[in-house]
Amino acid sequence: MIKTINNFLSPQSFLMIKGLLDSAEFPWYFNKAVVSEEDPLNHFQFTHTFYDYGRVHSDFFKNLSFLLDAIKPSLLVRIHANLQPMTSSIIKNRMHIDEVFDNAKITTAIFYINTNNGKTIFETGEEIKSEENKYIEFDSEKMHTGTTCTDEKSRIVLNINYIK
Repeated sequence: MIKTINNFLSPQSFLMIKGLLDSAEFPWYFNKAVVSEEDPLNHFQFTHTFYDYGRVHSDFFKNLSFLLDAIKPSLLVRIHANLQPMTSSIIKNRMHIDEVFDNAKITTAIFYINTNNGKTIFETGEEIKSEENKYIEFDSEKMHTGTTCTDEKSRIVLNINYIK
């Protein structure tokens, strides 16, 4: 099941996070692949890891407090932001799962930072439009992928893996 919540954060809280990730001062790091090294040559993204396996990786982690207060995870696994630049046609990434631990039920959440014609697509055929301040969550073992966009300069999402 995919849980979807529109207008997840208050406008003020959302704009603080969007302003951070959309800022010219925010550090994005080049990844030459989106899902795997087998991705096509023109298939890349920029990422920023806030938190990974028990450790804060970014001074900007504190800026996500509004989001984490709304989600209320009992245990964080990973939080990172993805920025995929606009492409001339929509590119669908490879299907994948996020995090799997033995005997632990991990939840994946995607928080959309900007509205664009990109999507999150599930193996089951379900599609979620990229709309700012939308939050979706699902079992991390659910096969899914994202796409690029053609109508904005970039598609930006936060990906959060956690235990409820």
